[in-house]
Amino acid sequence: MALVSAAPYLALLSEQDSSLKQYALTSLNEVVDQLWVEIANNITDLEDLYEDESFEKRSLAALVISKVYYNLGDFEASVKYSLFAGNEFNIEEQSQYIETIVSQCINLYNSLSTKKFNGESVEIDPRLTGIFERMLDKCIKANEFKLALGISLESFRLDIVESILKNQISTDEENALNLINYVLICSNTVIENTAFRTQVLNSLIDLLLSLQKNQDFFTIFKIIVQLNDSKIAIQLFKQLIEKDKKLIAYQGAFDLVSTANQELLDKVINELKDDESFKPQDPVQSRLLYILSGVPTCDLDITFLYKNNNTDISILNKSKNLLEGRSSIFHSAVTFSNAFMHVGTTDDSFFRKNLEWLGKATNWSKFSATAALGVIHKGNLSQGRNILKPYLPGSSGAPHTNGGSLFALGLIFTGHGREIIDYLKQFIDEHGNSAGSTDTDVMLHGACLGAGVAGMASNSESLYEALKVVLYSDSAISGQAAGLAMGLVMLGSGNESAINDMLTYAQETQHETIIRGLAIGIALLCYGREESSESVIDQLLTQENSILRYGGVFTVALAYAGTGNNGAIKKLLHFAVSDPSDDVRRASVMGLGLVLIRDYTAAPQIVELLAESHNPHVRYGTAMALGIACAGRALPAAIEVLEPLTKDPVDFVRQGALQASAMILIQQTEKLNPKVKSFNKLYADTVKNKHEDALAKFGATLAQGIIDAGGRNVTINVENAQTNTLNVKAIVGLTLFAQSWYWFPLAHFLSLSFTPTVLIGVKEDLKAPQFEINVHTKPELFQYPPKVEESKEKQPDKIATAVLSTTAKAKARAKKSQAKKQEEDGSDKMEVEKEASEQPTKQDDNNKEKEVKDEDKNLDQSNQVRYSKTPYKINNLSRILPAQSNYVSFINDRFVPVRRFRGSGGIIVLEDTKPDEKVEVIKTVRQLNITEAPMPEPFILSGEDLEDDE
Repeated sequence: MALVSAAPYLALLSEQDSSLKQYALTSLNEVVDQLWVEIANNITDLEDLYEDESFEKRSLAALVISKVYYNLGDFEASVKYSLFAGNEFNIEEQSQYIETIVSQCINLYNSLSTKKFNGESVEIDPRLTGIFERMLDKCIKANEFKLALGISLESFRLDIVESILKNQISTDEENALNLINYVLICSNTVIENTAFRTQVLNSLIDLLLSLQKNQDFFTIFKIIVQLNDSKIAIQLFKQLIEKDKKLIAYQGAFDLVSTANQELLDKVINELKDDESFKPQDPVQSRLLYILSGVPTCDLDITFLYKNNNTDISILNKSKNLLEGRSSIFHSAVTFSNAFMHVGTTDDSFFRKNLEWLGKATNWSKFSATAALGVIHKGNLSQGRNILKPYLPGSSGAPHTNGGSLFALGLIFTGHGREIIDYLKQFIDEHGNSAGSTDTDVMLHGACLGAGVAGMASNSESLYEALKVVLYSDSAISGQAAGLAMGLVMLGSGNESAINDMLTYAQETQHETIIRGLAIGIALLCYGREESSESVIDQLLTQENSILRYGGVFTVALAYAGTGNNGAIKKLLHFAVSDPSDDVRRASVMGLGLVLIRDYTAAPQIVELLAESHNPHVRYGTAMALGIACAGRALPAAIEVLEPLTKDPVDFVRQGALQASAMILIQQTEKLNPKVKSFNKLYADTVKNKHEDALAKFGATLAQGIIDAGGRNVTINVENAQTNTLNVKAIVGLTLFAQSWYWFPLAHFLSLSFTPTVLIGVKEDLKAPQFEINVHTKPELFQYPPKVEESKEKQPDKIATAVLSTTAKAKARAKKSQAKKQEEDGSDKMEVEKEASEQPTKQDDNNKEKEVKDEDKNLDQSNQVRYSKTPYKINNLSRILPAQSNYVSFINDRFVPVRRFRGSGGIIVLEDTKPDEKVEVIKTVRQLNITEAPMPEPFILSGEDLEDDE
């Protein structure tokens, strides 16, 4: 019979005999979950019993009190008494009470640990620590290592993390390596404190180096990129060369080039050259330095883009013919579209074939058109300067052409500016003080932007000082570019002196364009700084000047880019709905896209309501936020939010939606995503529509360039597949592209975010051999889209020719004779059968439909592609789309990847198992330029020469 009252046991609590009290407490502990309401009335008696130090079972009284408070919903008091309960609080017990209170204890411990780590004077109750550690022991005993590691990281207990990993290394190295990689992922997603993250990463390097059987040097390279630590990189390279693991060293160097910033690469190169034990004349060591220079990476990338260029030039020609070239907005639109379509392909034929159209460019349109050459030849380090020679200062070109060529020079050497920074800096030094005249200003504008993009993240003090001289000349045109360039050069450094200089000048100058340049420059300086940027953020967001608040929200976005930080999201949402300035509101929403880069699937949900805002600037920001967060991901939910915005009543909202849709659908095929076809049609119809607004047409034209970028061979990658780190160049490119709404030339920065979708295998000598790779899908799923056929102009109807009656009779006789002959030899029957066989029957259609349905049964959820056991083959240096890479495998028994192939593209170092056998290698653009003599200039012989020859 169930007990209906606790009164008998409560009465025993007032007895003198302690054994009776113990019996009462034990009994109450068993029924407290059913009779807590009645027991709560006597809570003071229980508390008095706990306070009685002479009573042996005080801890049991504390446990009963804790359970009563738990049922009352007072978790704070429940946790307090659960600590007093000591060993009576059994975490092994399977009950909702234990689960809830242990969870509360861990949350409390995490909160106190965070405060203690941040330097606050906090005392943590040893009993709370005891519960925390007992819970972790329980996880470890149950082999729940990932859970234990995650809880330890959240509570800043690096000692426990190290202990778990060291124990695993001594017992099971393979599992230890999996757990180390798990901690590495957590360091990017769970750990918000940058100082603690650095400690964790340094600890992981020591643990990885201690592995004996399963050494994973590639994970160490991932950590080097995150720590930005040149010393560890040098130590690792030297160790690999000593152990004769040169191929791993080469692969690591290629990974650093594609993911590390310029400052780290420069430090590694210079420190290796200065190291006495490092011999640059040694072939292996000199090759390593050559890889780190970035030249082989750029050369192989542009070779792929050059050889596989699949641009549909008819789209561009159509848009050019439909848009009036004399209008600067339309001229610029076609210029940008052409630049994006041909980024890195070195194909500038569109300009050469349309010189008359190009001649219509004036002033800043001319600047953008010349700068477009830098986008088209991006990465062409060997020929870049020669190509731009006719346009650089000193040539006969106009100032806007000269300025555009200086910007183009920087774009060619993006992130690899060692060869060109001195030239650009020299120009800035010579003309920096003379800023003020329009011609000089225009050229300085280009030189500053060029120096900024070439010297991006180089942290060069001398270049920064040269740009500061231009800034202090207080010229609106050159000062704006100088402010941006200062931020690019010092990207992510958080340099307090630079921030102070820039903020002070922004508050003093009267030029809005300079303030805007400096505001974004400060945001770039704070890239990835997270909580250490909070003081700068607070300073900017409290400014009366709306442009500085605009910079403030971009500072929030870049400081917390890709972190999904809740505080940053709340801050941006607050300014998106409450700031009096439309500029700030629009920027706040765009900033959400940057913060949510890693959590991109959450982006449509978060901005969905903002897409319905009454404010068009907020709607534009929503479109661009989705374009940034979901760039290259083809997220259906994002497209769903964007589609209504493409029909928005406001022209610039339509512009943003069209651009963003192309950013999301880049590198998608119609087979994978039917939306590609409808959006391509929408872009073409928008350009063609005579009644459409100029801004919407501008957006549609840019969208055509973006969706077919790089000859349909590039995508927008905001994360590096090799190192699981954020692609800094891409994020900076997207941020500056988002500023093109007020200054068109900044649209060229989008080229920084384009990544070739290719798998490039190279041998030890860094040459790309000809060999085949398997792709386990059907070829049509990933093939290039069909080129648009230009509709032929309607020909005038031909005049009917008069036919004589005799001719008609003769033709009829001939026809009758032929029919009779066919009937005799049965050829007519054969022909009919043949025609019938060529026509698809309804049965065939049903069979085909069944085939498609069968194929769809085993579809991969992420990209709707079936893994086929009968693959087709592609060659080295072929296009491999992101969705396709999971279906690629190496079959060649001769060339084996030095790193286990897991479906990521980029440059892969191969081990040649048959080095003595001959193999055909692919000539790169650099080699073609060196080995093939240029064609002689055309010339005409004079009459006198002809006579001599005769």
